[in-house]
Amino acid sequence: MQPMRQISHNGGMSYRITIEPTGHTFRARPGESILAAALRHGLIIPYSCRGGTCGTCMGKIVEGDVRYPYDRRPPALDEKEAVVGQALLCQAQALSDLSIEVREVRDALDIEPRKLPCRVARMEQLAHDVMRLYLKLPDTERLQFLPGQFVDILLRDGRRRSYSLANAPHDDELLELHVRNIPGGAFSGRVFGDMREKALLRLEGPLGTFHLREDSDRPILLMAGGTGFAPVKSILEHTFALGLHRPVHLYWGVRAMRDLYLHELPRRWAREHAGFHYTPCLSEPDPRDQWKGRIGLVHNMLLQDYPDLGAYDVYMSGPPGMIEAARRDFASHGLEPQRLFYDSFEHAVDAPSEDAAP
Repeated sequence: MQPMRQISHNGGMSYRITIEPTGHTFRARPGESILAAALRHGLIIPYSCRGGTCGTCMGKIVEGDVRYPYDRRPPALDEKEAVVGQALLCQAQALSDLSIEVREVRDALDIEPRKLPCRVARMEQLAHDVMRLYLKLPDTERLQFLPGQFVDILLRDGRRRSYSLANAPHDDELLELHVRNIPGGAFSGRVFGDMREKALLRLEGPLGTFHLREDSDRPILLMAGGTGFAPVKSILEHTFALGLHRPVHLYWGVRAMRDLYLHELPRRWAREHAGFHYTPCLSEPDPRDQWKGRIGLVHNMLLQDYPDLGAYDVYMSGPPGMIEAARRDFASHGLEPQRLFYDSFEHAVDAPSEDAAP
């Protein structure tokens, strides 16, 4: 059994919901679906459409009472299922404290990748060479994923470009990608060229085994290189939603200050979350920036602060050179191979690997 994790909610009356068999608990607001409440607290249970039509989120109400919007049973739940306590958790709302029986998603193998159409909802240029894309799936679809996973953008000529999801699973109304502009890039060239909001795309996902392992109580060291910040952002926002009390330290390495494209976000996290620390590192600072922080290769900066890695879980995402150097050096500083999780930007084989970077 997983250790008990109780997550509190401070906003007025709410109902306590316990998941069997894990024993995890969370609280749901009146009128809030059980699924929405679980995701809001960082607990992931199976779902797909979030509209009551697919049946993916079906679970059993062991104790307590629920209702549905407009007191109508969802289309994917038949009367016989309802009579024996089955419920669609994307629609069911608690009327009392509940005990529910449902499978929790704990591993990448628990989620089947899907091919889906999407539309570019918003574009936001974060730096001279980084664009943030917000993608909207059809109204009847949601993409279930683990923090740290990526999606493939499917190009018309059959090629793929892989980008990590930068949003956390509970914040899935729009999918967030950080696209770095690479000269001649098959997809990034379009993003920084003629792409406009409302453009239609196709994607496949979620993919990859880089994701947060929640069954560990070790302190976490996160290391990002460039737009490797995207999956790290997803992991961190999920961790904050969970309310985990493990110490977390993020190192983000880029060339110059202009490449810290969301620098204020981790700085704000450090102010808001006890136990979280942030260290930006520049390898080639511009003298005009008058940079007073750390200078050097990001993995060397991490090792200066943590020369013995034997007690840590380490997550890293970035270009292959950074990953390989860190793997070699971290092993010589006591990091156990099974406690290292990484995402190297090597998804596309027909273009520079940076174009396939998350």
